[in-house]
Amino acid sequence: MPLPPLSRPRRLRRLPHVVVCLVAFGLGLAAMDELSGSYRLGFPLGTASGFALGAAVALALWRPIPAWWLSLGSTVVAAAAAVRTDPVAGFPGSGPDWPWSGPAITAQAIVLFLLALRTPTRVAVGALSLTGLATYGLQGLAGGPSYLRPGMLEGPSYLRPGTLGGPSYHPTGATAVIVFAIVVLLGTALRGRREARSQLVEQASLTEEERARRTVLEERSRIARELHDVVAHHMSVISIQAQVAPHLVENPTDELRENLHGIRQNALEALTELRRVLGVLRSENPEDPYGLGASAGVAPDAPQPTLDRLDALVENTRAAGLDVTTEIAGEQLPLAPGVELSAYRIIQEALSNALRHAPGSAVKVELWHFPRGLQVRVVNSRPAFPAPPSPGAGHGLLGMRERVAMLGGTLVTSETSCGGFAVAAFLPGNGVEPTDDVTRTTTP
Repeated sequence: MPLPPLSRPRRLRRLPHVVVCLVAFGLGLAAMDELSGSYRLGFPLGTASGFALGAAVALALWRPIPAWWLSLGSTVVAAAAAVRTDPVAGFPGSGPDWPWSGPAITAQAIVLFLLALRTPTRVAVGALSLTGLATYGLQGLAGGPSYLRPGMLEGPSYLRPGTLGGPSYHPTGATAVIVFAIVVLLGTALRGRREARSQLVEQASLTEEERARRTVLEERSRIARELHDVVAHHMSVISIQAQVAPHLVENPTDELRENLHGIRQNALEALTELRRVLGVLRSENPEDPYGLGASAGVAPDAPQPTLDRLDALVENTRAAGLDVTTEIAGEQLPLAPGVELSAYRIIQEALSNALRHAPGSAVKVELWHFPRGLQVRVVNSRPAFPAPPSPGAGHGLLGMRERVAMLGGTLVTSETSCGGFAVAAFLPGNGVEPTDDVTRTTTP
């Protein structure tokens, strides 16, 4: 559609099209009056030509090229038919506008403008060229003398073309072509601007999707690097236990020795492959092999954080300007290392988001231990003052979702009624997806 509907208010979204249709109706009536009166076409030719001009304006909203043909054709027919009628007698210059009447110029300009908004530039220029050619054929080749019926050349001098009194009509060809060129240029420029804006929006959308996809991949790579220590530790323990087990049994059988040796070999091979894969991940950022920020002074071989370091994380956040309180409830049961690591990272990211988007707010960190897992909840209040713009907004939530999905847990994020933000996650203690009764506890 050449005229986009209004976004607000909804009741007036079609107002531009209604306005064009009303203008088309007015132009149709004006053209009927002009062609039937000044052009002396009468009924039905004058009425039909005027109606065609008005219909062409309305049709241009949906079919601009047929509308242009209709408008141009009706004007040419009316102008050609007018040369067979008598001009308006009277003082010099008292004749009508010809070959383009006032309503015809307005209607054709609107049609060409809507056509330029809808069609490629070459089509709009072609329509303008054919319009100019038709105007030249009527006014330049057929000319004013043929406008006067035979016998008028013997009349008074003020009715003769080229005499001091001038012609008995007002030539409008040059004016009409200039107006048409201006509206085509304007329509083409607006169409180009609209296309450029659409391409920019599309490119921005693709860029945002690509950034989100890259963030997810980077977060998954970071999770893999962090979990390496956990998995490698377990594989090393399996290998050592398989090696020591034969010495703990008196007179072990050959079958037992063979099975334990196979277990140890498989553990060593798995550990080797794990380190090889981790080497590929680390090669993307050799200065920060664990994705923890080497520039911040974190050693590459430092152990992965657990919930035992939660107090230090909270103290650092308080030092940065947030009022942070913690609450731990329930019996603290042993958790899998990956669960503790993910819980720590979720709390760390939630506190970081509060620092970035809610400066000066009060934050509450809650840890609820259940027999089947751990629930983490971080809620911050309304910010005390406006936060500076942050280009990476929203990407931290992607990392949280990846961690929770990896463990088969659930994550809920939402704004609070007081203008703050809440993050709630449930992590199964052994990485098994929780049942429905446990999942319902994650709603903030």
